[in-house]
This record gives sequence, structure tokens and C-alpha cells, in this order.
Amino acid sequence: MAKSLKEKLEEKKFVITVEVDPPKGADPWGTYEKIHPLAKVVDAVNIADCPMARMKMSPIALAHLVQNTMGLETIFHLTCRDRNILGLQSELLGAYAMGVKNILAVTGDGPKKGDHPNAKGVFELNSMGLIEVAHKLNAGFDYEGNPLADQTDFFIGAVLNPTAPNMDVEFKRIEKKIDSGAHFFQTQPVFDIKQLEDFMSQASHIKVPIIYGLMPLKSLKLANYLNKNVNGIHVPERLLQRLEEKGRDAGIEIAKELYEAMKEMVHGVHIFPMGDPSMATSFLHE
Repeated sequence: MAKSLKEKLEEKKFVITVEVDPPKGADPWGTYEKIHPLAKVVDAVNIADCPMARMKMSPIALAHLVQNTMGLETIFHLTCRDRNILGLQSELLGAYAMGVKNILAVTGDGPKKGDHPNAKGVFELNSMGLIEVAHKLNAGFDYEGNPLADQTDFFIGAVLNPTAPNMDVEFKRIEKKIDSGAHFFQTQPVFDIKQLEDFMSQASHIKVPIIYGLMPLKSLKLANYLNKNVNGIHVPERLLQRLEEKGRDAGIEIAKELYEAMKEMVHGVHIFPMGDPSMATSFLHE
């Protein structure tokens, strides 16, 4: 029997995860087609929860379908934007009943950023509170301390940023997430190995696995957008020059270089293919 993501990370095996968005519609087949080229080279697929506050299919339903149809382990994202404490617990219990046991706890983007700007954001909890909710369900209790008929066994993930502007604040958040019950982390994309080395030297006291983000850059336009709009992400000037000269080809080359370096350093790599899995298969299959 194949080992689970949890078991692989506990045994310090190198893992690869990849992130996909659910469809904006009721048919999952387009998403299956995006995942299929990566199915034999990744250990799990992250299913985002209405990313950028844009309405999509339920990540829990899609995660269940992917596991049952493709036999590929999933990590479903759950945000605090759309659900109160009752709703979050209900969703988690339903996910567990369907065999979807890996969760990434995310606060979520506000509705005004997305395609339903007049929707009301809930945010009764943040990601820290959601981690605590999942941890309590694992212990056999609801958020108020009432016993459950059956406890869960979620593998609880959280997000961190290894290039955050204020690392003192970031480390305090990381430690609070671990204290709340986080079992592993996935990170924002890394574009500079020196920054990664600096973070890892400061993070040696963190004893839970960290899967580091890798985003193949499709274009100079995308790189400039990240630099201007995403707090804590920095694409160095030398990479911008390469993208300006060679475009997508440079993006694939850069991703391959980062991947080869990271393989020697970290527990695992989390790939953000930005809707284009071929950007990942181009270097993972080599």
C-alpha cells in the first residue's frame, strides 16, 4: 500500500505537491485533464478554495472526486471568508467522512477582490483559529468543547512566507500556528536560493515539515505583477532580465534551476503552475 503524504513527510522523504483551481462550473473533467500529466510525478494535489475570492466548485467535493477518480491524494484548502464557526466545523466533518483528510487552513481574500464584490465576508476566525478548530476535532471535541460521536484525524497544514518583510513577526505567527495544531507548512513561492538559505538558517528550530513554493514564471508581465502586488514576494532583477530576453523559455529554465537546488535542501516543493501544468511537467519529467 502506497504511503500517505503524512507518512512520507514524517519519514523525511522529499515530496512534490501541485496547486490547482477548481472549475467555475459543475463539470470536473477539465480539472482532471490539468492534473493528469502530473499524476505520476506528484505526491498530492492542492485544491484551492475560491482563490482570489472568485467563485469556484467546492474544494472538498473536488478533492473527494480527484481521490476517487484518479487515486491521487489531495490537500483541500479551507478559508475563513465564507463560513462561520458552525459552517467550518460542518465542512470539516463532511470532508473527513468523504476521506479527504489533508487540510490547508487559509484566512482567505476579501470578497471585494473577486467576482462577487458585494458578497459579505464572514472572517469569524482567521487561519490560526481554523487550525485550532481542526485540532479540536482531532481530539474529539467541537469548538465549544462538546464531545463528538467520532473524532477526526486531519493532517493540518498552514501557510508561511519565507521572504516576508518582517521575519520576526512571521516567526511568531509560525510558532502560534504550530501551538494551535499545525502539522506542516506550505510556503509562498521562492525565487532566490540565497533568501531560502537565510530563512532556513533562522528556521532550524521549526520541527514540523515545510514544503517550499516554486512558481514557474510564464512571462515578465507575471513577474512584475508579483513584485508590485504580492506582499513579501520578490523576483530578483537578474531573473527579470532573463524573462525579458527569453520569455516563457526563461521561466521554465529558472524553475528547473530552482527545483534542482531546492531538492538538495528541503522537505519538499509545492508548485504553483498558474493554470498551465505544462510549465511544471517540462522540468519534473526530465
